[in-house]
Amino acid sequence: MAVQLTQDNATFAETPKGFFTRIGEWFTLVMEAQSRANQVQALYSKSDAELAKLGITRDQIPYYVFRDKAWI
Repeated sequence: MAVQLTQDNATFAETPKGFFTRIGEWFTLVMEAQSRANQVQALYSKSDAELAKLGITRDQIPYYVFRDKAWI
C-alpha cells in the first residue's frame, strides 16, 4: 500500500505568491473599494433628473455601481 502526504509547509517567501505580492493585492483591493465609494458619492450628489438620464433612481445607486460584482 502506498502512502501519499499532501501537507504543504511552504512559507510566504517560498510560495509563488509571496508576502509582497499579497500586500500588493491588498492595496489593489483598497484602491478599488475607494474608487467605488467615490462613484457612489458622485452619483448621490446628482439631481434626480440627472440620475433619470442615466436610467437609474437614487435607491438603485449601490446596485448600479456594484453591478459587475453582484447578481441582484
